[in-house]
Amino acid sequence: MSDPDFRDLVFDDYAIEEPEVFLDVPFVPTDEKVVQAMLDLAEVNSKDLLYDLGCGDGRIVVAAALDRNARGIGIDMDPMRVAEAMEYAGNTGVEFMVDFFEGDLLEADFSQATVVTLYLLDLVNVELRPRLLNELRPGTRIVSHAFDMGDWRPDVRQNFSGINLFKWIVPAKVAGSWQWQAASGETYKVELQQKYQRVKGKAWIDGKKAQLKSALLMGDLLELQIQTTPESQAASFVMRCEAEQLVAAEGDLQATPAVRLEIQTI
Repeated sequence: MSDPDFRDLVFDDYAIEEPEVFLDVPFVPTDEKVVQAMLDLAEVNSKDLLYDLGCGDGRIVVAAALDRNARGIGIDMDPMRVAEAMEYAGNTGVEFMVDFFEGDLLEADFSQATVVTLYLLDLVNVELRPRLLNELRPGTRIVSHAFDMGDWRPDVRQNFSGINLFKWIVPAKVAGSWQWQAASGETYKVELQQKYQRVKGKAWIDGKKAQLKSALLMGDLLELQIQTTPESQAASFVMRCEAEQLVAAEGDLQATPAVRLEIQTI
């Protein structure tokens, strides 16, 4: 979006005649350089399935297929835009890698995505937020052009030629109590509180209160640093959330997977 005052525009400014379909978001095409910056930020590659919600003329989905060899699906409420996108994919020769559907973004199934791109509005992003958090797999990358997600802070915020791009990595749900055995024989326990990707909590070693120095969550990876006292060296556990367990992802300090003792809601 090239117009910095877009947020202040009213939808009626775009309407020449009464539309057949009411659109939550007006169509404003994304500049090709911004498209590439979004794909770079999302680190799109040939293993990805990209969903563009509010795909417009399909340029993000087509660029992901052409330049990154990624499969893509675009969803838009406007049947005219969907037709344009399908024609564009055919003209560029990537129609076998992409698909486009007319649909309501609040009802469409995008749960299989590994990357989601957005160029919507703040209110629409926030309305989509629960579905993005609950239906996408941990580690899925979300990139939004210009608009954020309210109090879900981005993992990365990038300014590209005066335009804000935001990136989130869908976090695993790790809130609750966990316990595991260290290779050295001690029993570790943590009680974690979570809001989006931000985690804090308490820790115990062999039943004695310890210090949870830091807790970093990035997708399905959780790194905990635990020490007996503020002055002691912290033990660092890097775990991956898999099927209600936290399994060792790096190092050899963890002898058993962490098992969940109690679930807490985010």
